[in-house]
Amino acid sequence: MKRSWKELLVRVVILLVGLTIAHLGVTLFLLANLGSDPFNVLVQGIFRTISRLTGWSVLTHGYTHVAMCFLIIIVLLIVDKSYIKIGTLLCMVCGGPIIDFFTGILSPLFTEDMYLGTKLLILCLGCAILAFGMTIVIKSDAGTGPNDLVAVVISDKTGRKFSVVRIVVDVTFLVVGFVLGGAIGIGTIICAGFVGPVAGFFMPYSEKIVKLVLGLQKF
Repeated sequence: MKRSWKELLVRVVILLVGLTIAHLGVTLFLLANLGSDPFNVLVQGIFRTISRLTGWSVLTHGYTHVAMCFLIIIVLLIVDKSYIKIGTLLCMVCGGPIIDFFTGILSPLFTEDMYLGTKLLILCLGCAILAFGMTIVIKSDAGTGPNDLVAVVISDKTGRKFSVVRIVVDVTFLVVGFVLGGAIGIGTIICAGFVGPVAGFFMPYSEKIVKLVLGLQKF
């Protein structure tokens, strides 16, 4: 059934709210400074490998990240273009500025002599917030981040639980990225095993929230 422009607008707003929540989690995760997330480990490995083989000085981690996002989108356009929506592009455009915004606010709270236990708590909190925001984005059905699309598509096509598929995708990113030269920290390992199950837990609740906002479900 074709959606009205008002419903599309509401779904995009829901996506942006979820995107903001998710990137608050990403910011906390990064400020804990215990390792990057699995997708960025892959990006880092590819970036380092290309730089080593070609010596391109203009290539940066950020450019490689954007290139990988576009590559995933192109592949999915070939596989099933119905998964690519306006929200996918919004995720690519808005993610960086949101992280920069939260980093400016939160970074003064983090010090080099912060206890490891405190960093681990912040990291786990960041992963949980990331997982919740990610499920809001997915259930908005207005699009999602390119890397999350991989897990969503595989889950839909195979009928496997999203939480399980997400772990498999993250571990794959980690292994390939590490082999190519990406750095792995304790936070990376926690993220790979933590985000998927937490997202799977939040998924039905996020769906209810989205339906409630859209007026498709009552209390």
